[in-house]
Amino acid sequence: MARLSLAVTAAIAATALPLSPAQAEESVEYVAMGDSAAAGPLVPHPDPNLLCFRSTSNYPRVAAAELGAELTDVTCSGAETEDFAGRQHVVLPPQYDALSPSTDLVTVTIGGNDVDLVQAAVSCLNPLPEPIANSCADEFTEDGDELAERVAALTPEIDAMLDEIASRAPDARIVVVGYGTYIRPGGCYPMQPILARDADYIQSSVDALSEMLAERADAHGASFVDLRPVSQGHDVCAARDQKYFEGFVPTSLAAPLHPNARGMEAFGEAVADAVADRELVR
Repeated sequence: MARLSLAVTAAIAATALPLSPAQAEESVEYVAMGDSAAAGPLVPHPDPNLLCFRSTSNYPRVAAAELGAELTDVTCSGAETEDFAGRQHVVLPPQYDALSPSTDLVTVTIGGNDVDLVQAAVSCLNPLPEPIANSCADEFTEDGDELAERVAALTPEIDAMLDEIASRAPDARIVVVGYGTYIRPGGCYPMQPILARDADYIQSSVDALSEMLAERADAHGASFVDLRPVSQGHDVCAARDQKYFEGFVPTSLAAPLHPNARGMEAFGEAVADAVADRELVR
């Protein structure tokens, strides 16, 4: 298994949650919940459930393989927090339904669609340089900070979600997985057609969402895996063989502005390292 840098490994170890010996003696029941950042749309190879654009190489699959866990993957592209309790695409059962008292481990990545982060990033596409171009950051912050307000408004939904997961899977380790470093400071215009200050604004909004998720996880006794240090230097501006996220025009099989297979492998390893001491899992 490719090893993470010592610095990243140390950061993850600080929040590690070893599984109990009792859990290690039996197959670990692992439920993965979340949106496209976990599902891996267009990353090879597709799950039979084509409605969710879920990959069999997404980070839950990588983490489950590392941990020797029995995975139930209900991640689904386009998911919002309301889809945990309701039916997504009309026919899909609520993601909460995958949880039970026998669940040992739950990972969850959610919130990006609730605050429309991808749509916000797409609205920042700008083929023209300054001063000709208009800044999306200026528009989003004209009357306060619109994206920051959306993140703050989502907080009660995240609290309710964590409570519900704990209620349905009372003995499970709950691991909230954040969003990564999609674009470096200042961006890389024109490689990625987004102005420098707009790139900084969008990434700061992603960071604000991850920070809120980390705070709420801590408040509920859950763990948090921060993918920002894991993906630093592997953003959409990186070389094709180094990037973990695809840009507006993908250079490998993955949805635009989403993790690719290389990113999913790194994120799955980070999650597995954060979950348990490998001596306690098969």
